[in-house]
Amino acid sequence: MVDRPTIADLAKKAGVSVATVDRVLNRRLPVHGDTARRVVEAAEAIGYHATGLLKRRLTETPHRRFGFLLQKHDAFYQQLGKELAAAAKSSTFVEGRPVVEFMEELVPSIIADKMLHMAQKVDALAVVAMDHPIVNEAVEKITASGKPVFALLSSITSPACNGLFGADSRKCGRIAGWTISRLAKKPGKIGILVGSHRYLNQELSEISFRTYMREHAPEFQLLEPIINLDDERIAYEAVTEMVSSNPDLVGIYVSGGGQEGLIRALRECDAASKPIAVCNELTAAIRSALIDGVVDLALGTPIAALSRRVVDVMAKATLASELPHLPSLMLPPDIFMAENI
Repeated sequence: MVDRPTIADLAKKAGVSVATVDRVLNRRLPVHGDTARRVVEAAEAIGYHATGLLKRRLTETPHRRFGFLLQKHDAFYQQLGKELAAAAKSSTFVEGRPVVEFMEELVPSIIADKMLHMAQKVDALAVVAMDHPIVNEAVEKITASGKPVFALLSSITSPACNGLFGADSRKCGRIAGWTISRLAKKPGKIGILVGSHRYLNQELSEISFRTYMREHAPEFQLLEPIINLDDERIAYEAVTEMVSSNPDLVGIYVSGGGQEGLIRALRECDAASKPIAVCNELTAAIRSALIDGVVDLALGTPIAALSRRVVDVMAKATLASELPHLPSLMLPPDIFMAENI
């Protein structure tokens, strides 16, 4: 009795590794189309028993699991998670299966551990993370295993990161500067709240805000930024202290999170002394604050458009023969005020 050709025989005939044949058969990882076709042709030539399955693999829509590791489970990140999941499920390139997780503890070592753990379950990973050596090391480990990693909202400086998607932080900072300098009735002090300078999008927003004010409104005095760790309690205490200690405070710019703490503190202010306030995103709390005149402007991430672009690039990256390194895609922020929501 003649033995049937084995997977090793097929690999030898096709001039590829056994692992590559296995990837074509089981779609474990992407295989270049020419390589897959060569495997099918070799299977036909030697009479491999699973030739029919291999042929179907060339025409079937590949399945991909997309991992999205987001920050605290607040209103903004819940909405971002929903949009990313919807974009993954409606991908035109692959049959996408989203895996969305949130991180309550924003410590570099914990973020890195969660990235490594999620990478074991998905084909591509997108993460909102601070720039830190431990996080960068995790990126390098994941990409070395053949899986792409993309930064969401804030940049990761590791050269192994495959791309960045977010709102244009430079535009955010300069729009905030324009708004406060135009709306403030007189020059005075301006407070700045930053979640953490390790989130490079927040750092760039603050720098751009300062640059605008230095260029166009030097008569205002910018206070030293306060780190609030994107925590609404810390933000509340910081804004309350800022308002009580600076009777000539005319503006506050929040380049990170902690928006609900800002809103609560400003609602307790005397209406006549309330500073002009610019913050981020359009949650239910910020919508109400805009309508009530507590917050004057909110700069939003274009979540739906961003999610579609992220998933398209992630899908293409998993289908490519080599991991791509793409230029940053920074979309202009949405601008919300009481009159357009």
